Amino acid sequence: MATTQLSLPDLGRRAKAASRALALVPTAAKDSGLQEGADLLQSRVGEILEANGADVSRAQEAGTVPAVVDRLRLDESRLEGMAAGLRDIAGLRDPVGEVLEGWTRPNGIHIDRVRVPLGVVGIIYENRPNVTSDAAGLCVKSGNAAFLRGSSAAIDSNRAIAAVLREGFAKAGLPEDSVVLVEDTSRQSATEFMRLRGIIDCLIPRGGPSLISAVLEHATVPYVIDGDGNCHVYVDASADLEMAVALVHNAKTSRPSVCNAAESLVVHEAVAERFLAMAATALEGVELVGDEAAQRILPSIGQASEEDFGREFLDLKMSVAVVRSLDDAITHVNRFGSGHSEAIVTTDLVAARRFVREVDAAAVLVNASTRFVDGGEFGFGAEIGISTQKLHARGPMGLRELTTTKYLIHGNGQIRV
Repeated sequence: MATTQLSLPDLGRRAKAASRALALVPTAAKDSGLQEGADLLQSRVGEILEANGADVSRAQEAGTVPAVVDRLRLDESRLEGMAAGLRDIAGLRDPVGEVLEGWTRPNGIHIDRVRVPLGVVGIIYENRPNVTSDAAGLCVKSGNAAFLRGSSAAIDSNRAIAAVLREGFAKAGLPEDSVVLVEDTSRQSATEFMRLRGIIDCLIPRGGPSLISAVLEHATVPYVIDGDGNCHVYVDASADLEMAVALVHNAKTSRPSVCNAAESLVVHEAVAERFLAMAATALEGVELVGDEAAQRILPSIGQASEEDFGREFLDLKMSVAVVRSLDDAITHVNRFGSGHSEAIVTTDLVAARRFVREVDAAAVLVNASTRFVDGGEFGFGAEIGISTQKLHARGPMGLRELTTTKYLIHGNGQIRV
């Protein structure tokens, strides 16, 4: 059934009706829908890539920077990954109905706290069409309707993917409106979407600073911020420098356009001269900008501004700071970090313990690349976002983060006196 001609509130009401039905669907039926959706993603690869090609061509003609085009582009491998993500989600434990705790009061009343779906999860996102599939899969498995509003840049891709998933879910007996895509990509529709109180139970924005600012200014529904990823790697005085070079290279270059890529390198002065020479060679092709101490060691690099140290580049660019101590490293990271993911490379257990305890971020890593902060790598199947706030979810958001709780109280005639 087409959704194109319906108003935004009407689309939302369809998602709301679907959410009430999905909340009661057994796990096996949800898993069947995810499998059908995955199968169709693979069998319809040609039409999806054709639609994506139109989006990519428009972006390139408009002069869009390569890092953003990379986020937009799909290929057979990425579609395989999307399908695999749906199958992974199908294989995960269903959180709905899980009893978190239970107790009996002295008067005989028994209380259970159980997981239940949020309802309608609204996702507003930019450029990345894989979000359409990931969000739909996680929402359906957790008993929620996915109400999606993507960007104009990815509209053809999103339309093709959403149509395939709606068909697959309906084939398994799930409500077709388990996934509802808003095809009006105007700025006005984005603002209206953020204000659908009584329809959207939780809004998750996935995009850059302008989108986050718009949500903070206009949203009247509850939201969870999927914020910037100004991620640091701190190379401690006791670090294995060969390991550190490999980790920094992976964290920066494996996919620089994503939020868990490292943007900032912090190095203890005791190893700075040796390590930065090694790192500069490994990071050939990456533009480095540094403080005065880093520039003395690497005279060819540019000078880093305060803005550079706090910036998410999403490109082959990285800031470099040399610090005198672990204390200074922690201070630098907490000052400039965005609360996403921070890493330390060290062989000193005390330093590692202090770093993980004192750094304020959703994820803190010891001797591992920041690129591991990802729902799939965490075993969540996929993620609907990485929250940099502290309520109600923090870090990669998987199935459990798409639920809330309900108290079930059973008595046998008790009255309160």
